[in-house]
Amino acid sequence: MTDAISNRGNWFARLGEFLGMIKVAHTLFAMPFAIGAVFLAHREFPDDEFPIASLDFAILLSQVMLAVALARTAAMSFNRWADRDLDRLNPRTSGRSIPAGRLGAATVLWWAVGSSAGFVAVTATINPLALQLSPAVLLVVLGYSWTKRFTSLCHLVLGLGLALAPIGAWVAVRGTLLAAEGGLDPVPWILGGSVLLWTAGFDILYACQDHDFDLQQRLHSLPTRFGIRSALRLSQILHFLMVGLLVTLWDQAHLGIPFAVAIIIVSLLLVAEHRLVKADDLTRVQSSFFTLNAIISSILMVALMVEGWSG
Repeated sequence: MTDAISNRGNWFARLGEFLGMIKVAHTLFAMPFAIGAVFLAHREFPDDEFPIASLDFAILLSQVMLAVALARTAAMSFNRWADRDLDRLNPRTSGRSIPAGRLGAATVLWWAVGSSAGFVAVTATINPLALQLSPAVLLVVLGYSWTKRFTSLCHLVLGLGLALAPIGAWVAVRGTLLAAEGGLDPVPWILGGSVLLWTAGFDILYACQDHDFDLQQRLHSLPTRFGIRSALRLSQILHFLMVGLLVTLWDQAHLGIPFAVAIIIVSLLLVAEHRLVKADDLTRVQSSFFTLNAIISSILMVALMVEGWSG
């Protein structure tokens, strides 16, 4: 009995270690956009056909959330496995689970494999297009881990990975990326594009912390290519363009006051984020990276939910 309790405790400890390693809290980056996209994509359905306050809608929303969680778990597990040797050399990351010996590399890789399989299985329960697109999604979110070895545009690849969350959510609801009158529907792509630019912008800020290490290891990033000061300016440009796409989304999707207010608040938060991070002072990167960006994604999620619910 004592051994069973001990083994159970060890299992929970390892699970807690794993969840900490993949930074579950950072799901607040992609998940809110997927949830918001579900509500926004729902707007064109008659209330009596697919009401938001229905079991069918709740099930679909749960499927989307589970798919996003599994895709992110696969991506983060694979990233920690792929970067294990680099993490061991980097003073900032040497305390992570694999290099510190708290989790085995094979265990983490199996988590990536299992999560990937789970993601595909969930998409199969949603609709045929979601299943057909699932391998492409995995190619992007898993492939990102290798990009910094050969391109300084790795930040954009990460952005693309997060952008697929709202685009995939749109597919889950509509079963298509086409507009009713034919041709591609611009709305999910504009929303996805804004997520791409936002993610790439804050990832550049995050990468500034590893500027010296990346140079030593000949890894690629915009800070190593252009220097920290120029990289910070590029991050500002990307976030400016992100706000522009949000305004375009507001116009194209015929959104109202709630989303307009959200754009204003997000713009102010982005200004605050860039004021926190200086080329000669990167000590506040962590606070700007997580706290402010989690607030930004949550605000946009609420605004999209309100717009989708009100129709």
